[in-house]
Amino acid sequence: MHGPVAPLQAVRRPGEAGLQRLLGIAQVPVWIPWPLPSGWVVTGFADAGDDRTGALGAAVALSGPAPLGGVGELVITAEDPGIGLGARLAGLPGPDPGPTFGNSAPDGKVRHEGHEIALWSVDAGKECAVYVGEALAHWLWFVLSPADCGVLMCEITAVRDLRDLHDGGVALEPPFGAPSPFLDAALRPAPEG
Repeated sequence: MHGPVAPLQAVRRPGEAGLQRLLGIAQVPVWIPWPLPSGWVVTGFADAGDDRTGALGAAVALSGPAPLGGVGELVITAEDPGIGLGARLAGLPGPDPGPTFGNSAPDGKVRHEGHEIALWSVDAGKECAVYVGEALAHWLWFVLSPADCGVLMCEITAVRDLRDLHDGGVALEPPFGAPSPFLDAALRPAPEG
């Protein structure tokens, strides 16, 4: 019914080994806000794809101090249309942001290598704030939890593709933290029955 389905791989722990494994198979950007918000660290990676296709969807989880207090979680996902990794993280039905996406002026923007990427807020309920756009012919998802972490989008002004770590550009050395409970919970298989 949905066509070919890219399999979801196990969540990868934060650290250089997990990052290098994802970079070696990523067929989409591996986005990170850069510079990172103050006090934020990378807390895990996820991808969808197989040995034949490589990662057709890639997610980077981060956590740090929430702007309004407590701990916040952010997962940035890049994926080919129809993969559904970003929608699953956002708790949305279906593989994409839905039919109302992009029907109004954008709610925010980030920059990548001098180009603006428009982002639209997508209603994903009360648990998280979700912003979606298109960059380099792939979906770009920002899923923030709790929902009041959405104000962090005022601080995130630019993104970098971690695949460019070795392309002679400015060295990116993201700090790593403890594994993300949000990423693990959002991607855990649903109980049967």
